[in-house]
Amino acid sequence: MARKPNYQFERLERDRAKAAKAAQKAAAKAAPRAEDPVAGHEADLARTPPTKA
Repeated sequence: MARKPNYQFERLERDRAKAAKAAQKAAAKAAPRAEDPVAGHEADLARTPPTKA
């Protein structure tokens, strides 16, 4: 006999896995910045328009 699907539980499990993956990715991204706080600012400098001197 087939099991009755529990859609809410399955959705929560997917959301939980997605949140764990996002947290792991954010921690990996924040680790180099914790060591060198200036390391992440090159991208910010590339995005800013040049100033008039």
